[in-house]
Amino acid sequence: MTQLHEAQRRADPIKRYVAPESLEDALAVLAARGPAARAIAGGTDLLLELSRGARTGIDTLVDLSVLDGLDTITEHRGRVELGPLVTHGDVVGFERMLSVGLPLAQACLEVGGPQLRNRATIVGNIVTASPANDTISALYALGADVTVSSAGGGHRTMPIEDFFTGFRTTALEPGELVTRVSFDALGGGRRGIFVKLGLRRAQAISVVHAAAVVTEGSDGTVSDLVVALGSVGPTIELVDTATGIARGRLLADAATDVAAASRAAVTPIDDLRSTAEYRSHTVEVVVERALRSLAAGTEAATWPESPPRLVRVPDSATRSVTEEPSRREVTDARTITATINGVERSASNAAGRTLLDWLRFDLGLTGTKEGCAEGECGACTVHLDGRAVLSCLVPAARADGTSITTVEGVAPPDGSLHPVQQALADCGGVQCGFCTPGFVMSAAMLADEEPHPSREQV
Repeated sequence: MTQLHEAQRRADPIKRYVAPESLEDALAVLAARGPAARAIAGGTDLLLELSRGARTGIDTLVDLSVLDGLDTITEHRGRVELGPLVTHGDVVGFERMLSVGLPLAQACLEVGGPQLRNRATIVGNIVTASPANDTISALYALGADVTVSSAGGGHRTMPIEDFFTGFRTTALEPGELVTRVSFDALGGGRRGIFVKLGLRRAQAISVVHAAAVVTEGSDGTVSDLVVALGSVGPTIELVDTATGIARGRLLADAATDVAAASRAAVTPIDDLRSTAEYRSHTVEVVVERALRSLAAGTEAATWPESPPRLVRVPDSATRSVTEEPSRREVTDARTITATINGVERSASNAAGRTLLDWLRFDLGLTGTKEGCAEGECGACTVHLDGRAVLSCLVPAARADGTSITTVEGVAPPDGSLHPVQQALADCGGVQCGFCTPGFVMSAAMLADEEPHPSREQV
């Protein structure tokens, strides 16, 4: 047999996809299947890890995204609670978050593009446990708690810093799921900010990021200051000396000293994005900028007006949920059915494929393209139940019972072009054309969401 390079070998295939009837059912499946099963919600990290062989021995996915009522953001008695299916896009679209959790909103807006944010969950970002994940440092600064649940009704809650045990490792036990993230709402003299430095201005993994939350007295002096740093070590780093340096001083007067202490508090890593020396320098710069913005009261100044979410319908209607839920299991031998471009279509081979591959290879809808296969380029954008998503990062079996529009179906049924397609043709807006389907699907959804978008929204 011809030997293959490690990069050419196929990862372990997923053989079974389970859509549970309830959260309790999902926990039961995970307990029964043990390490061979893995929970999936957005899948934007997990599917990449599986395809690259970073996670082995997994043959079953338990999809939580089919469950109703787990994507809520609530405020109660000064406490903000996020359900396990709350996405980055949900946070961006929750207007109150700018008042009660600005650092988290700012971090969520930095994650990918709208299509990725429509699937990627906050809990998934936490469970992946990368120190470069933007929302983790924001939640550190906000003093968040994490609640995990297990089969049989077991629950335990811990401070978020106790949830992480090392580089990409957590305190989750086998069979447990994170079921809630909560934190005290900002306000009453307590304010926060998130600042990120990447190699480009959008869709970039952090070189360094920082989140800060300050509490000030009626005289404007600092009584408490939390500074959390990401992408500088194996886990998020808290600057333990920040409060001691700033307490009793105006934040503007303490900013330079806290920034210098932040630099001294970390031993940054070298990687392909940055040298340790550059990270040391930029930690100080990023922290001082963040603190001076807080001191000036301009922490929300860069928040865009009406950031596009690429969502056509209200959030409550965007997730396909069975009216009378029951557990569904999909293997490659089982046929699934979806309404695609207004026509009911059925095919098998869904358990181990991405939605992109299923559309192209099993249904022959080749207009949707694979560009990067890791959620960065947008060429594979389709509309799933009224949301623009990246089909390379959606399990094909998730399509069962949903409504999907691909580039083949975006035009009106009368044979004319969609206005976006017509505009591209009129303006000669093509080169090789490979990315054009992604442009069309994204712009078409934006036009539905915001008929007269600003240049910034575009």
